[in-house]
Amino acid sequence: MGARPDPDALLARISEGERRARRGKLTVFFGAAPGVGKTYAMLEAARFEREDGRDVVVGIVETHGRYDTGALLLGLEILPRRKFEHKGVLLQELDVDACLARRPGVVLVDELAHTNAEGSRHTKRWHDVDELLDAGIDVYTTLNVQHLESLNDVVAQITHVVVRETVPDSVLDEADEIRLIDLPIDELLERLRQGKVYVPAQAEIASEHFFRPGNLIALRELALRITAQAVDAQMRRYKEEHGIESTWAATERVLVCVSPSPASSRLVRGARRLAGSLHADWIAAFVETSALRLTSQDRARVARHLQLARTLGAESVTLSGENGAEEVIRFARQRNVTRIVVGKPTHATWRDRLRGSFLDAVVRLSGDIDVHVISGRSDAPRDRTSPELPAAPSPAAGFVTGAIATAIATLAGIEVIGRQHADVMMLYMLAIVLVSLRWGTRASIFTAILSALSFDFFFVPPYYTFAVADVRHVVTFAIMVLVGLVVSGLATRVKNQAEAARQREVRTASLYALSRALAAAKTRQEIIVAGTKHVQEVFGGKTAALLPGADGALSSRVDEPWTYPVDDKERGVAEWVWHHGRPAGAGSDTLPSASALYVPLEGRDGRLGVLGIVPPRPDILSHDQERRHLEAFTGLISAALDRARLATQAQEAQLRVEAEQLRNSLLSSVSHDLRTPLAVIAGAATTLSDEGLAPTARHDLAETVVQEAERLNRLVRNLLDMTRVEAGALIIKKEWQPIEEVVGAALGAVESVLGSRPVKTDIPADLLAPFDAVLVQQALVNLLENAARYGGADGPIEIRARRANDDVEVLVADRGPGIPKGDETRIFDKFYRAGKAKGGGAGLGLTICQGIVTAHGGKIWAENREGGGASFHFTLPFEGEPPRLEPPESKRHAEELPAP
Repeated sequence: MGARPDPDALLARISEGERRARRGKLTVFFGAAPGVGKTYAMLEAARFEREDGRDVVVGIVETHGRYDTGALLLGLEILPRRKFEHKGVLLQELDVDACLARRPGVVLVDELAHTNAEGSRHTKRWHDVDELLDAGIDVYTTLNVQHLESLNDVVAQITHVVVRETVPDSVLDEADEIRLIDLPIDELLERLRQGKVYVPAQAEIASEHFFRPGNLIALRELALRITAQAVDAQMRRYKEEHGIESTWAATERVLVCVSPSPASSRLVRGARRLAGSLHADWIAAFVETSALRLTSQDRARVARHLQLARTLGAESVTLSGENGAEEVIRFARQRNVTRIVVGKPTHATWRDRLRGSFLDAVVRLSGDIDVHVISGRSDAPRDRTSPELPAAPSPAAGFVTGAIATAIATLAGIEVIGRQHADVMMLYMLAIVLVSLRWGTRASIFTAILSALSFDFFFVPPYYTFAVADVRHVVTFAIMVLVGLVVSGLATRVKNQAEAARQREVRTASLYALSRALAAAKTRQEIIVAGTKHVQEVFGGKTAALLPGADGALSSRVDEPWTYPVDDKERGVAEWVWHHGRPAGAGSDTLPSASALYVPLEGRDGRLGVLGIVPPRPDILSHDQERRHLEAFTGLISAALDRARLATQAQEAQLRVEAEQLRNSLLSSVSHDLRTPLAVIAGAATTLSDEGLAPTARHDLAETVVQEAERLNRLVRNLLDMTRVEAGALIIKKEWQPIEEVVGAALGAVESVLGSRPVKTDIPADLLAPFDAVLVQQALVNLLENAARYGGADGPIEIRARRANDDVEVLVADRGPGIPKGDETRIFDKFYRAGKAKGGGAGLGLTICQGIVTAHGGKIWAENREGGGASFHFTLPFEGEPPRLEPPESKRHAEELPAP
């Protein structure tokens, strides 16, 4: 038709092409059952690719002991597999990292539906394949039809075997090429008997259950249909990419046009019979134009027609456009429809002459598409009632308003303008336009005719009669009525378009508001609260969201004013929806006696929950637009729940990684520090057992044993303290006490560690603070040990304390090499050690100090000193008023004696 291409569709097509160009190409070797030769065909294709010069490697291929299949692996590069031990069994999986590091042109990955061993990066092998494709690597893989998620129930019904490992249909839809590997049933059964599919013991069991001829015939038909659908989708994509609008009748597809007419049910059934005789897919379409004003009964009737089509196996769509026939043809060419079914017109011929015939337009525009015209008579009794529009008042009010507007225009013409024909006609035109904008076509036609009669009676001589002296005025009257009709028609169309745009804007705004609320929600509970609230605001009534718990049972997770309690009956309907994945309840054909309509919340890897809505009116969800609006809402809520689930999984995976890193760091940090003192103690103890050892040497060795035991004790103590800090098990017992005393106690505890280093203290004797003496002493001990370890063999150590606003600030400083730039905060991390220190250390001391100070409500930080060295500061906050210190006993007695 030479229509201008949609810019948005063109941009989306370009973006999709760029995305596909960046990704690798997925080739699926597709079969009906195990043993048809998928792996064999994949290896043969890989060898051909290798002969053509492509870089082909084997990621993972399961030969299942078949000699012919194993022989094809000879000469191909095979990547090592990643090994996992699970319950004493060694499992081997695809090594994705090895594939990414190797970056071949093509990698072979057998059994796409396989579930990976616990501990793998992805739970499913198709996730591994998706990562390889994102990296730009082409993938050859194999898949059986029974592993498709959408066919899981169908396969279980046919074979009485529930397949646990499934692949989403979207994975197959994304495949660049599907190669059907087919084998006649007799040959497949013969291969089974020869042991080429399973070992003899398994083959005998399989032949009695899954591999029965009837099962294989049905699976073969399913595989052929899925392949045909995939090829049809590729053909449509090719036509779209190359701008081909003509229909290619490679396969039959039927489109039936439905309307609010009761006769449309007859069209739907006729289209079903036609599609059945052709073994073709079929679509039921309703076109909503701006000129089409539908009552609530009309919308309910359209919804019933589309529901009938869906029940009979059709795909239902609602289209929108200015011209119904052009929209139908555009959609038919887009979907490669070969036959269009429309109904015979039942209205009067003059309506087609005035408004145009939909049937004639479809036939004229159809081109190479066949058009079938079916009788439009309805078997149901004709409803002769004329229901009022839901938002429009009675027509009588419009007629009265038209009469009043005409009278006002007449009075204005007589009293203000005079009998100037052109100006008076403009007044009448204004009245017609205003009436048409408010009251519609019938009232505007009435106003146009009444205006012409009033113009003749009051402004055309002879006055106050309907006689016309000049015949030219008759033409004026006719033009006046005709222009009034045209203007009213245009005004009505503009009004309808504005109303349609308003409704679209309302739907778009509601979806935008929901998407913003869901984007702000972080947890699953917040998503459900936001989702149910917006559903209730848009559709009214009450809502509920049922999500599976740890035991798999559905339960309502929101208790808000806009939700409703779910009793056992309603929960049973929700359970049915959860298990079958289809809507049910009020307004549907399944369990319609329920109080609410329940729709499934579908995620990427399966169902996430069920959404229930109790509509304020029974018919509010019967309209197809409202159903599609609700589907859009459930899609957004499902995507948000999927995002939250993936975020939780990512967080759990991150925690597992951090726990593994922590374990490795702990082992690497502590193992040496544990072995060294133990080795020294063992060596000294062995030497002490020598009876001929001199007393001086015996004494030195005993001191060595004591020192190393104390060192080992400090290490174990730090580990235990770190455990208490991370578990939040520190119990703080604050008491007001002098800082000087706890510093003295800490110096005494590390006297052997400090050795001959000079220690300078600057602490006021009357400086008090509330703290736990044992824990603060532990923090000071760790800081002093750290200063001794990093401050050099004879480096001085300074300890100062002072009052700083509402805190007491304590400083421990040394004159060592200082802290490397950028490590001022990292040195407080677990197991982190800045540089090499004499005596080693597990890297826990400063972390424990941070935990103790933080538990007191203080802060700790480190700085480099001018002139070299590092200083560690921590604060202890004041709480209340300090007690007054009593003077020493000797000083108090001296004050009581009289002066000499």
